[in-house]
Amino acid sequence: MKFDQYHIYDGIKKAIAKEGYKKPTDIQFKSIPPILKGEDVLAIAQTGTGKTAAFAIPILHLLQERKIKGRADGVKCLVMAPTHELAQQIEKVFQSLGKHTSITVFCIHGGVNQDPQIQKINEGIDILIATPGRLFDLVHQDVLRLHRIEILVLDEADHMLDLGFIKDIQDLMKFIPKHRQTLFFSATINEYIKKIAYSLVKNAIRIQLSPKNPVAKNIEHAVAYVAMDDKRFFLENLIKTHEPHKLLVFVRTKVRAERVKKAMERVNIQADTIHSDRVQKDREAIMKSFRGGQLNILIATDISARGIDIPNVDYVVNYDMPETSENYVHRVGRTGRGREKGKAVSFCSTEEQEKLKEIENNLSKPIQKINLSKGEYSIVLDSSEASHSDWKSLIKEAEIEQQKVEAIKKKRKKR
Repeated sequence: MKFDQYHIYDGIKKAIAKEGYKKPTDIQFKSIPPILKGEDVLAIAQTGTGKTAAFAIPILHLLQERKIKGRADGVKCLVMAPTHELAQQIEKVFQSLGKHTSITVFCIHGGVNQDPQIQKINEGIDILIATPGRLFDLVHQDVLRLHRIEILVLDEADHMLDLGFIKDIQDLMKFIPKHRQTLFFSATINEYIKKIAYSLVKNAIRIQLSPKNPVAKNIEHAVAYVAMDDKRFFLENLIKTHEPHKLLVFVRTKVRAERVKKAMERVNIQADTIHSDRVQKDREAIMKSFRGGQLNILIATDISARGIDIPNVDYVVNYDMPETSENYVHRVGRTGRGREKGKAVSFCSTEEQEKLKEIENNLSKPIQKINLSKGEYSIVLDSSEASHSDWKSLIKEAEIEQQKVEAIKKKRKKR
């Protein structure tokens, strides 16, 4: 079935055609009809399969039809996302697909002045995309009212319903109508989160694609055993042997992200970082630069693994093994988006081998191993431009970075 065969508003079809899409992806094909019928939906599909459009297209149609018929003002659809970057990305999809409709779309998140956001809300919007923190700030200030919500969407639902957000989501239900359409979309979900999700919906249609292999087939992923202290040399080697490819490098902590950046700078590799200690203005500028190709090496914590659609990421590198199998799936899913091919490589130290076993168990199959002989391993170390013996300067740099992080935390507490 092609998009032009769907019974949706012509303006939406026009926007879809301009984006170059003719046929829906599997998740779109299975999700759009029940959403158009007003059903609650719990959808689980691999990353990079077009989940955002799967709910944006039918929502835009439903709200456009209702707007034509006439209705009271107020936010009619609330889409919640766990990170600033994902919320902004969802807003772009809605704006792109809805540019030939009369539907207004707006995104709110923290890290920026709330006054322009309040002004925009007062002007009137139909679809609100929000991160939890700023949403609840404005609700409790009584400047944002959600009593006219007809559709609630939780994107990256497993993260939105975990222990960090579940109380907020439960509190949210007090402010929105009981009679509503509820949609959950995610790449991964466990039994605990599934139970919570079902408590928030009514007779939901469950859509689950490729549950046995959450990593898309067009992503080649492998793991190499690398000592913790040698990882920087292997990253340097990977970057220099694959220039000018675009690499997204995931690390465990904010401090570690800055250390890896410094290590790359010492060997004349330009890189930047994105994590929660970077101010919103910097985060937006860095993401724009990475998307546009001005920056080819981005070092990130898991804040960037959730749903971010960055075009043409050639390699995802798990510099540090992720804490969970779910995070592994989301990380490697930043490459091989849509029909593109992608590659992911993980550096696993001795200390991280238990994490690797857990990930492989949850994936139900082993990850391909990159077998390095002692000679090949030594060649990588010997080819580095870095001095292997300058440990004092490295330790000093680490201490300075830690002091910077602590200073930022103190400033935030004072505010």
